[in-house]
This record gives sequence, C-alpha cells and structure tokens, in this order.
Amino acid sequence: MNYPDSVQFLYALGNELKSAKFGLERMARLAASIGFPNRIIHVAGTNGKGSTCAIIESGLRAAGLRTGLFTSPHLIEPTERIRIEGIPVSADEFTSAFGRVHELAERLIDAGEIDQHPTYFETVFAMALQLFREKSVDVTVLEVGLGGRLDATNVVEPELCVITPIDFDHERFLGNTIESIAAEKAGIIKSGVPVVMAPQRSKAEEIVRGRADRLIPAWMADTVAVRREGSSISSHGLVMECNLAGRHQITNALTAATALDAFGVSREAIGKGVASARWPGRLERIHRNPELIVDGAHNPAGALALADYVGEFYPDPRPVLIFGAMRDKSVEEMAALLFPKFREVIVTAPAQQRALVPETFLGMVDHAAISSAPHLAEAIARAGSAETIFISGSLFLVGEAIASQSLH
Repeated sequence: MNYPDSVQFLYALGNELKSAKFGLERMARLAASIGFPNRIIHVAGTNGKGSTCAIIESGLRAAGLRTGLFTSPHLIEPTERIRIEGIPVSADEFTSAFGRVHELAERLIDAGEIDQHPTYFETVFAMALQLFREKSVDVTVLEVGLGGRLDATNVVEPELCVITPIDFDHERFLGNTIESIAAEKAGIIKSGVPVVMAPQRSKAEEIVRGRADRLIPAWMADTVAVRREGSSISSHGLVMECNLAGRHQITNALTAATALDAFGVSREAIGKGVASARWPGRLERIHRNPELIVDGAHNPAGALALADYVGEFYPDPRPVLIFGAMRDKSVEEMAALLFPKFREVIVTAPAQQRALVPETFLGMVDHAAISSAPHLAEAIARAGSAETIFISGSLFLVGEAIASQSLH
C-alpha cells in the first residue's frame, strides 16, 4: 500500500469527529500490543494545546533530547500529526507504520480481542506509538484529541500532565458547563503524576486542583513586551523571546516553560526552546502584499484572542476577514466577538462536508459589510485591494490557505 492509499483508507474510516469512540478498551489493547515510549508528557485543555506542545517539544530538543510529538488535526497532510525531532515523518514512514498497525488490528479482530477496526484517530495515534518506539525517542509529547478522560491518548502513563486553559468547545461531547468540560479534560491526571496548570476560570481550577496530587501553577510574567509577531517575557529570573504572535501565546509559553522546568530541563534550554518554537496556522503570515495572515480560531475563546490581536495591532485601517467554520461550532458567538474588528467580512466554506454553507451566515450574523463566496480562492479574489486579509474560523480553511500559497 502506498501513501495515498493509506490516507484514503484512514479517510474511509469516517469523519474523525463523528466516528470517535469514547472509550479506552480497544485503544488499550492495541497500544499494549505495540508498546509505549519511555517518557511521556500529556497535554489537555481547550485552547493552546498545540502551541504549548510545540514549545515543550522545542525546549526538550534544546536540552539535547530526541523527541516525539503527536498533535491533531493536521493542516495539509496527516504526516504533520507525527513529528520526530520537530520534523513530520515522511510519507514512506507514515505508510509503513499504517501497514503495521492495520495488520495488527486485523489480527486482533480475528482473535476477538478488539471489536472492530480502530477509528481514524486511534489508528494514527497507534502509528505514532509505533514510530516513536521504532525511532527510539527519549521523550514523547502527546496532545489530547478531544476531551481527555475517554480520549484514545489516555491509555498512557505520563511522567507529567499539563492542562492548558479550559473553555467552551465541543459541548455536545464534553458537556455544556465549565465544570463538566474541566472534568473531562482533567481526566488525563493520574495518581502521583505532577500536573502543570495554566491560569483557569475559578470553576475549572477547582476541578483540576481536586484531581491533582501535586499541582504546579504555571509561571506568571514579571514583565511582558508584546510585538506584532511575538513577545519578550520575563519570569522566574528568565527572559524568554517567544516568536508566536498574540498575547494568548504568553500564557502558552509560560505554561510550557513551567512544564519544562518541572521536567528538569535547564533554564538555558527553556529559553532556547521558547525562542525557537514554531506552530503553523496560528497568527501566521503566509503572504506579503497583500498581507495574508491565517489563524485557526475555531471556538469563542480563540475568536476573542484573535479579536484582541487585531484590535491591538490593526486598528486603522481595519483589515478584511475571510471566515469559514464547521456547522457544529458556536458561529454566532464567534461572529459577535470577531466581526466588529474588521471593515469587511467575506464568509466562505472549507472543503469539508461539515462546513457551514456560506449563505447560512447571512441570516445568522449582523455586519455592515458582509458577503459570501463559495470557496476560498474566490473569497481571496473578492478581497481585492485590501492591504491586510485575515483567514480564520476553521483549521481546515487555514490549511487550504497555506496549501494554496505553497503552490505559488
């Protein structure tokens, strides 16, 4: 089987969200047959998980450790989900790992040890475990897929848990209160395992504190200088240059730095790791003249962070926003937070079955200058002579934008 065939098989397993199976039995059996990496840092939360994972992984590499990083979703290619020493695995490595996991799954099904083929997410996570063991990584950083308690990644025994800010998202699966969502996120906490916690809403903090035997609050900033494309942060006697844009990345950088410190990484390596961390698709400039900036703000907390960034650095003239989202997202709330920061909004649809039809937006949101375009290319063309264009609302749309620019 070649790489396109393996990817097609994964897609054929069904929509990643709709086909998710919330339980650990199948994944536990599959993972036990593969084996686990030696040292694991497990990261859950609502927003900032990917950025925090990327900074932690960068700091571990700066300390001379061989790293594995598992995140989701991907922007362009599924290979992005599995990284070794900061680099996505190759198509050949991905294909080989898929073949071995698929063959193992078939054997376990035949033996009656699992009920059916692992889901999309379970399969790729199992592939990551396979590759991390095969490549002899020293430390693995795992990002939870959805929730935490019943997420496929929760079969691991981590050395450190990290909880990023908890907010509303995926309420259909995780509950519609902060307490219920926090309980699911905090489900990754294991007895005796230290927990680094980012600043939280009071009710979420209460849940996390109640689950943790040893809680380590994230570092607080002494001083901060925020730039359009990053920040300088002073905390605990360490000055860190963070090149991830947006004030919200200060929280992620401080949480990651705290985790690295708790893991025994030197202050020098922490500083180097924070400075060298990159995380595509988050307030990332992908083109100049016009300036195209993509940001995967896909829930209200993300929309608020983006709105704050635009208000701080692009107040006049206000830029244009191209926005597309999935049907299961809190679109009206996101629009209320985000759209007033832009002089014009063009709504479109990512090339996904779950995408909200652009015309539906027009009856849901109110903006003085809003129009629709059937796809991203037309939306960009319609933005015309705008000096700055933001593309946001869905990581799928962000991925399309990055892929389209790579072809130019």
